[in-house]
Amino acid sequence: MSDNPAPEQVPAPQHKRRVRYSGNNPRRFEDKYKEHNPELYPEATAKVLASGKTPAGTHRPIMVAEILEVLDPQPGEVAVDGTLGYGGHARELLPKLQPGGRLIGLDVDPIELSKAEARLRALGFGPETFVVHRSNFAGLPKVLATEQLAGVDMVLADLGVSSMQLDDPGRGFSAKFAGPLDMRMNPQRGQPVSVMLQRNSAEDLAILLEENADEPHAAVLAGVLAGQVFPTTTALAKAIRSALLRKVMDDEIDNSIRRVFQALRIAVNDEFSALDSFLRNLPGCLNPNGRVAIVTFHSGEDRRVKKAFEAGLRDGLYADIAQEVIRPMPAERRDNPRSSSGKLRWARKAG
Repeated sequence: MSDNPAPEQVPAPQHKRRVRYSGNNPRRFEDKYKEHNPELYPEATAKVLASGKTPAGTHRPIMVAEILEVLDPQPGEVAVDGTLGYGGHARELLPKLQPGGRLIGLDVDPIELSKAEARLRALGFGPETFVVHRSNFAGLPKVLATEQLAGVDMVLADLGVSSMQLDDPGRGFSAKFAGPLDMRMNPQRGQPVSVMLQRNSAEDLAILLEENADEPHAAVLAGVLAGQVFPTTTALAKAIRSALLRKVMDDEIDNSIRRVFQALRIAVNDEFSALDSFLRNLPGCLNPNGRVAIVTFHSGEDRRVKKAFEAGLRDGLYADIAQEVIRPMPAERRDNPRSSSGKLRWARKAG
């Protein structure tokens, strides 16, 4: 019999399976880990794309071919993507700027900016070709001063809300999911929509709904919503539906819900003021023969862009502008319904 004790048996580490959601169609976004990491599930992502939808947690850049034709990026040039978002447009622009070119990406959303930067860094775009700044497009002059640039060769601004924001209930941009009624592009600044609604008078809210979304039922809805407490997206949508029930058709109620959310998002982020500032400073941020492309998604934005470009042409700041708005092709609208309302306008600075 040996005097040496038997070696202590160390239990083998147990493999911990990832917690799965119950069922095939979980309702809570937080339970849908595939949507949080769509790149890890190519088959599921491909199935969603084939159905003409955008996978949750991702964004499909619109009118890529049309934007590349308008901006005509060349090796060695410097470009600005004023609304970096998921990085889809930047991913297409960056290779065409090489060798020797650079792209400056701007985004006011601190959550999505870091993700987009990591995504593009993983594709091999280092700091010598790609830099980011947490700023909205209205801050372009300050960003260029920081980068010690007098101007750039092209600027892109896609004014739409990214699908990542719409599909995340925690951001409160959509009535599609239950979540806090927030809608701030930068959650670290300002007040959420829930607070803004509490503090708005019916008169002010009616003006806001008309100006920001051309809402035909603005007066009725303002009387119901102003000064009230709506902690969640679904609570607000329910109040809108109740206010219009038996007054309009169901499809029109859905459109009003969408327009109200749009109007409130524009207001809480002061989007029109930022756009006006951007358009005012834009010619001074472009090199001679510099190009700009702007994608808008509703009439209030498009009117501002059109008038600014027309004024710039009259004043000799622009040598040429789009005479007609460019829309997504039928195939793109079919494959990506979220592109349907997009409108592209462009301008070229005088040489």
